[in-house]
Amino acid sequence: MTSNVHAPAAAGLTPLFAPRGIAVVGASRDPGKLGAALARSLSGFDGHLALVNSRDGGMHDSVRSATADGPVDLAMICVPAPSCAGVLAEAAEAGVRAAVVCGGGFAEAGGPGPEYQRALAEVVAGCGIRLLGPNTSGFLAPHGGLTASFVPGAARVEPGKVAVVAASGGVNHALAFLLTEAGHGVSLAVGLGNGVDVTAPDVLDYLASDPATGAVALHVESVHDGPRLVDAVRRLVPTRPVVALVVGQHDVGDFAASHTGALATSWRTTRAALSQAGAVVVSDERELVDAVGALAVTRARPCPEPAVGVVTAQAGPGLLLLDDLRGRRIPVPGLASSTQDSLAELLPPLTFQRNPVDTGRPSPGLGRVLTTVAADPAVDVIAGYALHEPDAVDLVAAAREARASGVPLVLGVGGTGAEVTTCRRALIEAGIAVANDPRGVAAAAAALVTDARARAVTAAPRTEGPVPVTVTGAHDEDQAKTLLGRLGIATPRRRACADRAEAHAALKELGVPVAVKLLDARLLHKTEIGGVHLGVATAEDLDAALDALEAVHARRFLVEEMAAPGVDLVLGVRRDPVFGPIVLCGLGGTTAEALADVAIRLAPVPPDEAAAMPGELAGHALLEGWRGGPVLAPLALGEAAAALGDLLDANPALDEIEVNPLRLTADGLVALDAVVITREADDAQPDH
Repeated sequence: MTSNVHAPAAAGLTPLFAPRGIAVVGASRDPGKLGAALARSLSGFDGHLALVNSRDGGMHDSVRSATADGPVDLAMICVPAPSCAGVLAEAAEAGVRAAVVCGGGFAEAGGPGPEYQRALAEVVAGCGIRLLGPNTSGFLAPHGGLTASFVPGAARVEPGKVAVVAASGGVNHALAFLLTEAGHGVSLAVGLGNGVDVTAPDVLDYLASDPATGAVALHVESVHDGPRLVDAVRRLVPTRPVVALVVGQHDVGDFAASHTGALATSWRTTRAALSQAGAVVVSDERELVDAVGALAVTRARPCPEPAVGVVTAQAGPGLLLLDDLRGRRIPVPGLASSTQDSLAELLPPLTFQRNPVDTGRPSPGLGRVLTTVAADPAVDVIAGYALHEPDAVDLVAAAREARASGVPLVLGVGGTGAEVTTCRRALIEAGIAVANDPRGVAAAAAALVTDARARAVTAAPRTEGPVPVTVTGAHDEDQAKTLLGRLGIATPRRRACADRAEAHAALKELGVPVAVKLLDARLLHKTEIGGVHLGVATAEDLDAALDALEAVHARRFLVEEMAAPGVDLVLGVRRDPVFGPIVLCGLGGTTAEALADVAIRLAPVPPDEAAAMPGELAGHALLEGWRGGPVLAPLALGEAAAALGDLLDANPALDEIEVNPLRLTADGLVALDAVVITREADDAQPDH
């Protein structure tokens, strides 16, 4: 699935993020101008700083002049968009190796903007200078005292272990401010802007060798090279966890030829791809700060099914924490009887001690309670919460005692004021993840669990399956189901019929009732034009169905035995324009798009990993014997999904396969309908 075509970009970005000298091109004495704001922000830089403005006699008149006083690795370009490409070329000729174009007026603005952006790209391609932007507010590198940003207050962002890689300069600063307020600070915070040259994978590769970075907050708006982004995340995760926030949940995209295409929006696919690469995917910026802050100071050991022990000094917040964890499907198992016996010696009677563990209120024994829960064989992460009551317990000392066990701890500290802030910072310095409230504790603990699970999955070797069959040309439903049969996916008994006589013969052979369908490779949505008739039980019923099919211009028919009742799924593979082959599984039938309850993986995918997809569905209970219904064998679905993914990956002319519905019956999975779309057949496909 991965490739190593793109070498890490660490060396190439050093002049950008760790320059020896900086030139501000377009510097100004007018305090309201961009060049003046950047010059003020960079005043704390301890390297060579040169101000360039050919119309100001007190400044350098060119970038080359600026290099005469000292090395200049980075040019901060603050001139109007039409002039930027020329200034960039001048900087490159002067030996400058990196540049930031802060201003807007490029592709995002329309009009002549795209042409200005193309001119920048041509300079980069021609001379190899690295370019951040355009349309960015710059970057922050607090450990080096470098504030390459015009945003007021950016210089007050504190150094820390979290790197921010954001599509938007505004989001970059917003996250940097939030991380500072939470006591984490940042190692590097980058706003990519329009991404003419430097993109998220470049920065992620740079961070892989950055000793100041412990974890990465990744903000994604759009992706141009999906495989490269996935590869960069996958390379980084073993040493530095990645937490990703993807924008665009309500992107519905263009309606596709199939349900699979309609359901696999860019937002869903990007989240799935990043998760599969090992990132922790979150839903909002608050959750991102809690998650990445926790992972910057501690990680749980890789484990296929990590679980959480909950310890609370107040029952109400503990219930909020437990409820949030369960809503995230994080295991909170009962503690061993030996653990409960030990807790009974430490806690007042009548307190709940099975998990969650309620201490009644904070006490000096909190450290021993946390240590006891950490020693339970079922516990991989501890999630705790207590109000800040220094007269009752020293929370920092208690947490340090528990941390010695080696089990990561997330501790929520409730309260306000300077003493609480000091307590939280002391906990972070001790390697203990901190949150302000129960929801934050749940988000942080869930991130530790998700990260541990992902590293266990990605560490598993992939075994190659048999060489898939070759697929070309248009497929009608009968041919599509024959293809599924070759992959081991069950289909109903059926007969393809060239005329009415063959259809009547098929009715006698298959028994009743049967389904009778229009058979035409050009038609993808037969139901919408009356091309499907169910429950046909007599010769008269069959003639009526055939009459109706001929009325919509059917010339061939499919007669097929009716399937047993069950739960309908959709299982599809398609060639995503950004990420390549993907597999999608969800609740199926005609309600697939309305419910949009799907799980996605990049293909090829191992059967055991694909088998986890049904468990991610909101409606997963329907597949587990709901009201006496059938029970799904997850590996059976995983094998079918993996086979389809392998087939798509190995056949460049194959665009999409959809099995909808794939019915779960008491006897297993059976494909009731199938669509195969190949590239050479696309032009011949009508709308319905």
